[in-house]
Amino acid sequence: MKPPGLHFGASAVLGAAEIAAEARWLEDLGFEYLSVGEHFMRGSPPGPTHAALPLLGVAAGATDRIRLLSSILLIPFYQPLVLARMTASLDIASGGRLTLGVGVGGEFPVEFEAAGLNVRQRGRRTDECLESVRRLWTEDSVSFEGRHFNLNNASINPLPTQDPHPPIWVAGRREAAMHRAVRFGDGWFPYFYSPERYLDSVQKITAMAEEEDRDLSTFQWAFFPYISIYPTEEEAAEVAATALGGRYLYGGDFLNIVRNYCLLGTPEACVERLRQYIDAGARHIVFSVACPREDRVRHIETIAAEIVPHFQ
Repeated sequence: MKPPGLHFGASAVLGAAEIAAEARWLEDLGFEYLSVGEHFMRGSPPGPTHAALPLLGVAAGATDRIRLLSSILLIPFYQPLVLARMTASLDIASGGRLTLGVGVGGEFPVEFEAAGLNVRQRGRRTDECLESVRRLWTEDSVSFEGRHFNLNNASINPLPTQDPHPPIWVAGRREAAMHRAVRFGDGWFPYFYSPERYLDSVQKITAMAEEEDRDLSTFQWAFFPYISIYPTEEEAAEVAATALGGRYLYGGDFLNIVRNYCLLGTPEACVERLRQYIDAGARHIVFSVACPREDRVRHIETIAAEIVPHFQ
């Protein structure tokens, strides 16, 4: 039986030049979310990366129904008025389909240095920016005085299409991100989590919300699982470790990290593992494939044809 309010999406896999065609493809496959991530300088020399909002704008024009998700937008790089205007415009142009997945970054300090930002201040910058953007989306005039941003009677016109505003999913793994989700977010969007850790985060966020008298009745519990679909768990883990090893800066045995946090093996094995996350509370599942480029299309089509139907 499908748990109530269960939704599925997928990260873009074909590249920026093909984003319009891919968005139509994912929509035709029945996915409810298309997600795009970003970095500004992914290492030195930088690996390939793009800015999320322009790609989501192209995807918006190519589709009618699929929601447009940033996974994630690096908030410390944005000034609040600029971000509020850009995202409101995208929400309006897409007919109210934007979901703003946000995070603080930090995996690549060089991109902060190149932008003239202090990587150690990324959390506070994010909090101030999110507080200001939420107000700019909903208020006629906003004045705000913070350590990093100051607004004096600032406003945008028109406001976003969605009422009261596009949902904000806060990504992360630690308690600081959970607090941010309670204070400024409309959803929780962790990655590299075990089912047990996901359940623990749900319990912690619920407790934090009770302390701050925050109503979570419309809060969206999302999850960003990496998936590697191969005949055996061993092969899937090795492929995923190779695909993800250069993307994240984790020490120790990365193969064991992948085994703890990724969906691995046959479609049936991935279904059973995913069911554990759903039982832990996840309701918005956005898959990211962990495989070589030439195998990405097979993964997406297998997810749509053999994994998602188990929950519908």
